[in-house]
This record gives sequence, C-alpha cells and structure tokens, in this order.
Amino acid sequence: MGKGIAITGMGIISAIGNNVEENYQSLITSKKGISRVSKIQTNHVNDIMVGEIDATNQELEHQLGLSPENNYSRTGLLGVIAAKQALKDAGITNLGTYKTGLVSATSVGGMDMTERYYYEYLEGGPVKKYIESHHAGDSTQKIANQIGLDESLVTTISTACSSAANAIMLGARLIKSGQLDRVIVGGTDCLSKFTINGFKTLMILSDTYNNPFDENRKGLNLGEAAAYLVLESDDIVSSENKNVLAYVKGYGNANDAYHQTASSDHGDGATLAMQKALDIAGYSPKDIDYINAHGTATGNNDLSEGRAFIRVFGNKVPVFSSTKAYTGHTLAAAGAIEAVYSILALQNNVIYPNLGFKTQMKEFEIMPQTELKHQPLQTVMSNSFGFGGNCSTIIFSKEQ
Repeated sequence: MGKGIAITGMGIISAIGNNVEENYQSLITSKKGISRVSKIQTNHVNDIMVGEIDATNQELEHQLGLSPENNYSRTGLLGVIAAKQALKDAGITNLGTYKTGLVSATSVGGMDMTERYYYEYLEGGPVKKYIESHHAGDSTQKIANQIGLDESLVTTISTACSSAANAIMLGARLIKSGQLDRVIVGGTDCLSKFTINGFKTLMILSDTYNNPFDENRKGLNLGEAAAYLVLESDDIVSSENKNVLAYVKGYGNANDAYHQTASSDHGDGATLAMQKALDIAGYSPKDIDYINAHGTATGNNDLSEGRAFIRVFGNKVPVFSSTKAYTGHTLAAAGAIEAVYSILALQNNVIYPNLGFKTQMKEFEIMPQTELKHQPLQTVMSNSFGFGGNCSTIIFSKEQ
C-alpha cells in the first residue's frame, strides 16, 4: 500500500472524438464511432466494421506541422497528438524541471506504412524511409522527440491488448520507487491490414456493431486511437499546487498461461489481476463503485471476464459496462483510452451505458449497465486483457 499517484493531464484521439471533451460528449450521448472501413484497402471492407478516426494521415501531418518528407506512421501521428494534449492539459511547458520519463504502448507499430509499400521496397525510392519506422519503439521515440524528452527514460511496452494498462502501471511504479518524478504514460495503435487479417483469421470480428456481454454477441470491432496520461509525484503536486484529475491507487498484472489468444474459461488471469490491484490499493471488493470492463464482445472474453467478476465480487458485482461499442477495440491503446474514460466517469459521477446489450448471457445472472447512470463515484476499476493471457487491472480514485 502507499499513496496514490496523481494524474494531472489527459489527452486522447479516437473514433468518437479528437480530444477529451469530444470523447466525453460522445460517451454521454451514446454516439458510436463504428463504421465500414474507409481508409484502408482491404478485401474485408464489406465483411467488418471498425472504429476509424475521421482524419487522413495528411491531415494529421498538417496538424503537427510535419514536412512531406517525414516517415511517421499513423500510429506515431496519433500518439504525438494525444501526448501533446496531455502535457497541455497538465500545464507543462518545460519537461526538464523534474525527472521525467515516457512509457508508451503499441502493438501495430509502423506496419500500416510498411505493409502499404511492401512490394515497392526492392525498387528503392523514397518509400524505403518507412522501414525505419516499422518497429514498435519508433512511435515512442517520435513522441519523445516531439515533446522534447530526448535524454530520459523512454521505453515501449507491447503486451497485446493490456499494453497501455501496463504502461500506466510501470509509470506509477517508477514514481513510487523514486526513480522518476513524472511519467507520461499511454498507448497508440492505428488500424492496419495485418491486424484486420489476423483477427479475421481468428474468426472473432463482427460484421455489425459489437455488443459486449450480450448472449448473441458476434465478435469485436477493431479500432484505432491514442491516449496518454501525465502521472506526477506528491512533491510536484504540492510544490506547484497542481490540479489533480484522479489518482492511480492500485494495479495488478497476471498471466494465466492458458492459450495463445484465448482467456481462461474461468477467468483465472483476470481474477488474479483484479485481486492484485485491490491488494495494492488496500481496498476490499466492496470499495469499487464501477468497473470499466474489457468487454470485447467475443464469446470467450465476455464469458471469462464475467466469471472473474463473480469470483472476485461474489453476489455483489459492482455496476459495470464496456465502452468498446463506442470506439471498437483499440488494441494496445485500449488501457489508456479506458483510463481516460474511467477518470471522466469519476470526475462527472457518471456510468456509461453498455451499448447494444439486449439479451442476458445464459452462463450467469449479472448484466451490464444499459443506460446512462448518474451516481456518486469514488473508485473505478478498469480491466485490460491481452493475448497470451496477459491480464491487467488499474484502479482509479478521487482520493489519494
């Protein structure tokens, strides 16, 4: 147990908004960002629906003032935009004042560009510049360069769909251990043909709007997004009289080692992650007011997570909902996207509806919240579960 880590800034860009306020307005008005594919050439254009950001790469480049010769991937572009928003929100203009680090998550990396020009590389020419931006760490380095963080701890996490949650956890631990005073944490992923084809092969993509925790769920919608939080120590908050949005109170990571892509049917990893997060926070299950569920709308995930809820909370499962019906599943960025949504829930004492839910699952009696609900909130638990059984949970609180 220990004092909470202060969150002093947030930035986000997703299929339902280009900043924090736009995302919040979409959440409380049930505005979905799911549509047919429009910006990627794919054979599955009529087979799936996705959460696509309504901006071309060229528009994003113009927004950042980049030269036409740049080799930014879409992942990097989205990441820079969200990270800059977070720093502005935190009122930070000089990163050199305190020991500051960057922990960024991604799974797609720069493959959206390398796959586009794959057959042209042997011919030479300017497209070869994208080979250098293919690896996962490139988007992290570009964010660091853009925000002026060149000589500090800059690292990348790629643990599938729990990546950004693990970035938040690592950032909190770096501050708690005294290694850093401030850490920018989050994740960024764009849509790519590789991920579309991969998830299509797994037969877990839906051809319509996803509906988490519904008995008749058909699968997930992939999405693209980026979100970052600014974590700061008590010393910075007190010395600069910083406005605190919320605190990171607890976190847990576990691996159930059940399957390469499926979660344990009984929610073993999810159960351990939630229990660990409660232990770190010094909370009991009754202290959680709302759960932002991982809730991907796949047959395996929703069953596994629901059973884990019951194992941790018994017959008193807190109000829960998944926000992936708004944005799609944003892969490595999901933990950061839903961290922003969890903090907004705390700030506004609101629980978002689980869009698309109609029929209760036959395996258990618990059901998600289906309408916008206003109630006092002190704590929110956010789950992010990835391939390979990598399960992570973060607990956010209004109080230190």
